[in-house]
Amino acid sequence: MMERLLVVSSSPHIHSPLDTRTIMGWVLAALAPAGLAGIYFFGLRAAAVMAVCVVSCVAFEYLWERCTKRTITAGDLSAAVTGLLLAYNLPPTIPFWMAVLGSLFAIIVVKQFFGGLGCNIVNPALAARAMMLTSWPVPMTTWTLDGVSGATPLALIKEGSLDKLPSLTNLFVGNIGGCIGETSALALLIGFALLLYKDIIKWQVPVIYIAVVAALCTVFGRPVGPVYEILAGGLFLGAIFMATDYTTTPITLRGQMIFAVGCGLLTSLIRTWGGYPEGVSYSILIMNLTVPLIDRVTKPRIFGEVKKHG
Repeated sequence: MMERLLVVSSSPHIHSPLDTRTIMGWVLAALAPAGLAGIYFFGLRAAAVMAVCVVSCVAFEYLWERCTKRTITAGDLSAAVTGLLLAYNLPPTIPFWMAVLGSLFAIIVVKQFFGGLGCNIVNPALAARAMMLTSWPVPMTTWTLDGVSGATPLALIKEGSLDKLPSLTNLFVGNIGGCIGETSALALLIGFALLLYKDIIKWQVPVIYIAVVAALCTVFGRPVGPVYEILAGGLFLGAIFMATDYTTTPITLRGQMIFAVGCGLLTSLIRTWGGYPEGVSYSILIMNLTVPLIDRVTKPRIFGEVKKHG
């Protein structure tokens, strides 16, 4: 009788009702407010870029898995999330063919070459953005609002044009030049609240990341206050949706907090002394590479483990 009640198997022994498709569906829902804000401020061109990136990412994942005779996972929505995040990190004027090549790099090179979902070592959308910024720096840094080209707030801070900075109100609602999904802090905070409510992510990583940047902007003598510093650029998008990625961040809560502090420190260093006005993408990518070390250092003790002496 006991043999029927006791089943020995490998972990995990406790299963969550959430599967990959459900989690990714909620992430897409949380990203929706930022996408709507991007369409409102940048027009239908922004919607077209989002559609191109999402369709391309899903198609490339399906074709790769079909050609390599692997299990088809294109329907789990993870590729759609990657495509939407990539689009959110692009200017609305980006040529469509560049968006397609960025999607190819994100899905095939960064994700599938390393084994697919759960095996990539860096965030695919951010890695694709970094590749595109290196390959096509001018289209990737051309910003328009209402058909007029202009610099982003962080670029204005970098060049010392403080008199041209937009108001805090415009920063908060998103009425500024920038990437499609990064400009509206209000929309991103709505998505953050949804993810917290559904227990998809924890609050520690985004809050610590943003708090570190706010504190260091004062320590490093940035010419704007901490509120302006955290609202400008892609900090909210990166902290909420990419620094919390399950695959490329530490497993333990203590490790995630170390990861967040590192992201905040690197972002502040790049913004202050780097040649590029924004530092969120590169900071998260660099910290992604430290995750194995952080996991090793913060590995919890096994129950019953005896500490070795001598």
